[in-house]
Amino acid sequence: MWLKEFGGPEVLVAGEAPDPAAGPGQAVVDVAFANITFIETRFRATGDGPFKAQPPMILGNGVGGVVAAVGDGVDPGLVGKRVVTGTGGSGGYAERVAVDAAGLYVVPDALEMDTAVALLADGRTAMLQLRAGAPRAGERVLVEAAAGGVGTLLVQLAKAAGATVVAAAGGPRKLEVARELGADETVDYLKPDWTEHLDGVDVVFDGVGGAVARAAFRLLRPGGRMVSYGLASGEWADVSEEEAAERGVTLVKPQVTPELLRESTESALAEAAAGRLRPLIGQRFPLERAADAHAAIEARATVGKTLLEVR
Repeated sequence: MWLKEFGGPEVLVAGEAPDPAAGPGQAVVDVAFANITFIETRFRATGDGPFKAQPPMILGNGVGGVVAAVGDGVDPGLVGKRVVTGTGGSGGYAERVAVDAAGLYVVPDALEMDTAVALLADGRTAMLQLRAGAPRAGERVLVEAAAGGVGTLLVQLAKAAGATVVAAAGGPRKLEVARELGADETVDYLKPDWTEHLDGVDVVFDGVGGAVARAAFRLLRPGGRMVSYGLASGEWADVSEEEAAERGVTLVKPQVTPELLRESTESALAEAAAGRLRPLIGQRFPLERAADAHAAIEARATVGKTLLEVR
């Protein structure tokens, strides 16, 4: 699926591309599922984001499938293995990709491929946020966007840590999803007074930013922590260190290193394989309907993770 120009979802169009070959240190993966992230929809629309490529290009930064070939310097035993991997920022909305073999994660036998792909980006993100916020047994934790890809995982992880989980999401359907995943309380943040009847919290996992994040910040008790990782509203929280210090709370930034990214990804896959973590795959679209998938995400009509089915 090619991105020929920045704009609405309709700028994603099907087309052909040369078959990739495995260069030194690379592997070619026959893709079964491609992951979609919110940041990809923003990049498609405006060109803003962490990706350096410019149209024409193929979007997609996370895939899962079977290793078809490897290049020089790569273990030939990887051929035929089920793997998930990042693409380096582009190329994932395709039937076949060439990737850095060092970035492959072999999928545990007990895990379905779609589950593993749903965990690739969101699983490590959730694990990193959990490590940063460090909720403890007995604390109250507010999870924003609790029915989203990362939010659904944070609800489960915070609950497993012994916290009381308050799930904030938009609308009855999404609140029901959060309750099914173990949230103790739910609140609809589409209502202007959504924080007025909530008790204070000790940790805020902020995946929305904007006005929602600023309202959640005001719920923090002294000694509380706020971890911001997303901007579903289109803007970051815009809470200053000075404001946090005045309230006696901390704005926590996750530590991110290549080692921690690998450890967090492997941990998420292992927890899912053991049955202790379940990503919610709310929508699946065939590859050629990537534009419809982007439109659904932008319309806030999705729950959990959205995947493209390639094979």
